[in-house]
Amino acid sequence: MSTPIKYSSQREAILRFLKTRKDHPTADVVFQHIRKDIPNISLATVYRNLNQLAAAGTILRLTTDGKTDHFDACVEPHFHFCCRGCKAVKDIDMEPVPELMEKATRASNFKIEEATVLFAGLCDQCIDAE
Repeated sequence: MSTPIKYSSQREAILRFLKTRKDHPTADVVFQHIRKDIPNISLATVYRNLNQLAAAGTILRLTTDGKTDHFDACVEPHFHFCCRGCKAVKDIDMEPVPELMEKATRASNFKIEEATVLFAGLCDQCIDAE
């Protein structure tokens, strides 16, 4: 499902940054870090490049609250967790469940090609803070 996109040094810097992160940063966080290396980059440029990378299948876009997008450089099938307390988005380290897609296909009669599973609740730090 990957669509090739032209090379851009700004896009490459954004992708390189995302590959160092496991916390699924927002575009604002990406912008704050990228502008340290590319001071003249705009927030609009960061958004445009994140959108292009997501559309090409190079990164994942995770929308957790209907408003805020988080980005993940790991495009291999995996599960995510969103904390309703601190809003952190984290990976859940567990094997994919292929039968989930098979069951969804049988239940819907659709041709399901991919799935994103997002669990929600409280992370360990927010549980401790309660």
